[in-house]
Amino acid sequence: MTDLAARAAELRQLIEYHNRRYYELDEPEIPDADFDALVRELCQIEDAHPELATEDSPTRHVGGAPTQLFAEVRHRVPMMSLDNAFDQAELDAWAERLARLLPGVDLPDLALTCEPKVDGVAMSLTYVDGRFVRAATRGNGVTGEDVTANVATIADVPHRLAPSAGPYPHHLEVRGEVYMGAAAFHELNRRAAAEGTRTFANPRNSAAGSLRQKDPAVTATRPLSFWAYQIGEVDGAPPETAGGSAGGPAGEPAGGLAGWPPGRQSEALELLAKAGFPVSPDAVVVRGVAAVLARCREVEQRRHDLGYEVDGVVVKVDDLALHARLGATSRAPRWAVAFKFPPEERTTLLRDIEVSIGRTGRATPFAVLEPVLVAGSTVGLATLHNEDQVRAKDVRPGEQVIVRKAGDVIPEVVGPVRAKGRRPPPWTFPTTCPSCRGPLTRLPGESDTYCTNIDCPAQRVQRVVHFASRAAMDIEGLGDERVLQLIGEGLVTDPADLYTLDAGRLAALERMGVVSAGNLVGAIEFSKERPLSRLLVALGIRHVGPTVARALAGAFGSLEALRAAPVDALASVEGVGPVIADAAVAFFTNPANQVVLDRLVRLGLSTTEPGATGDAVRRTMAGKSVVVTGSVPGYTREEAELAIVVRGGKSPGTVSKKTFAVVVGESPGASKTSKAEALGVPTVPAERFDELLETGELPA
Repeated sequence: MTDLAARAAELRQLIEYHNRRYYELDEPEIPDADFDALVRELCQIEDAHPELATEDSPTRHVGGAPTQLFAEVRHRVPMMSLDNAFDQAELDAWAERLARLLPGVDLPDLALTCEPKVDGVAMSLTYVDGRFVRAATRGNGVTGEDVTANVATIADVPHRLAPSAGPYPHHLEVRGEVYMGAAAFHELNRRAAAEGTRTFANPRNSAAGSLRQKDPAVTATRPLSFWAYQIGEVDGAPPETAGGSAGGPAGEPAGGLAGWPPGRQSEALELLAKAGFPVSPDAVVVRGVAAVLARCREVEQRRHDLGYEVDGVVVKVDDLALHARLGATSRAPRWAVAFKFPPEERTTLLRDIEVSIGRTGRATPFAVLEPVLVAGSTVGLATLHNEDQVRAKDVRPGEQVIVRKAGDVIPEVVGPVRAKGRRPPPWTFPTTCPSCRGPLTRLPGESDTYCTNIDCPAQRVQRVVHFASRAAMDIEGLGDERVLQLIGEGLVTDPADLYTLDAGRLAALERMGVVSAGNLVGAIEFSKERPLSRLLVALGIRHVGPTVARALAGAFGSLEALRAAPVDALASVEGVGPVIADAAVAFFTNPANQVVLDRLVRLGLSTTEPGATGDAVRRTMAGKSVVVTGSVPGYTREEAELAIVVRGGKSPGTVSKKTFAVVVGESPGASKTSKAEALGVPTVPAERFDELLETGELPA
């Protein structure tokens, strides 16, 4: 059980990390297939051992957190993810679940829509009285980013809905996908290469990167397209049916809305097209799962003739009334599934196998390939994971290998192309670090090899890059190239050195200048106010990702208390356990790390966690769900919710029958307070929030 708990914690950290690389940074590091395998493994552990599951597990939420580039938008109806099916057996299993949940429904004759799964960016568009007012990304499913100005530059997005399909509901949400067509993508990359600017890895990244431009004028130069695929929330009757009842999300029809929302998904697509939205011309309705599989195979065969990148087919129950009966899990609707296509494969020459060194000293082998076009983009490098994987795949420099782009994202070498004749000699893992020439060591029982030289230049670069990354101290302007420059100039050797940088000295560096130097020093100074949990992530402690960092920071409250805590105290924190506790103590007791930590404290970094209990055992809110609405004196919204979570409670964004209390501050949300009143959920005035936290009981 100890090993399983540690593996579950490691998987949560890995999944959160890769979610961020994919959704927030648009820089995925592993194939979709590898990511799906991590999620599946975690699901299996949590299903077999529910006591190891956590409320904030990535198996229970969607996507990634919104970035700080744009204002946050809270979705009135969550934008959920989809469960995946990778073969006929998994598609049949989805159909069997439908049969159990829909007794009496004739499954072989059930109408199902099949829509090509466009590889783009999910988008929510809001229209008020037929006029476009807001666009928001999916984000984590509950909160997204306001990208209205950028989306307004996309020609496919109507600014006013077609009068012929009206009158329209007062509030209409339309969901769809922002994408870049294959021809447009290649032309964009051709122009970028000619101009000597950055090229994109694939159409999905190009679309996401274009949407995250601070200047909408830049987005306007990118050839983005949009397809609508679903009607989201519908609220308020059109003018000529003002006496009608208000509607809800698609799947919950309401009378008197002149067809908004419609009764079927296929009708929804027709209605959206009449309103002026582009919809997929390749969406069809079939009956029964056998016909679904045939349609998926048909789309797979002609995927490159579609003119846009697809990685599967989205299958939905056509009857929207059945959606409400089927419901959803915490992250995905039961009435839909994504049938994913197998990853594409090509053959090419393996020129060499080289090794890179990460921030922890981990030595990772990678393949240097003869560039080859795979799934729409040119591949020259591919991952080989570790020494055992190279040996198991038996790939050798100088021979042809099979390259696969799982999920059309990150390439990997599958294995050699078996050919007759003499093979090149097997590749052997180097014994010295390619960066510092120190020894490479593989510990007993480990699958990975490490450079044990703490002064290794490659490790220094990656440690500082990680320290400055968005999930850690979020220092804008400190990417790999800049950090490499600072280390090369002798200005930085460890993260603490960042806080001693002088703008005057920086301005003299190549490609810097006075303005850039001032901005960088300002960003570094601003990062001093990050909470303890972010600092813990930045330090790169093994197994300590954002979730574990928040748990530790919330339980102990300060870096001083955390550094002094014994293993048993750390292990007693929920979600931590002995493996992570051992890693944390080993980090804090390392003399070299102690020097850096002491310097960070002296240089003025925040070493406390807002809203933390500072007590590893008091969990006054354990098992309680508390919703916060309006502003609470002395707390930001995030700090108030964190104060509840670190005491063992939950702080969801919606009120339900299971809600213990609703904390009501200044300018509260009317819907939350009215729902609390309707359900009989107690409310607590914001000025008594601390009393609630202290006792865990409702104030008298």
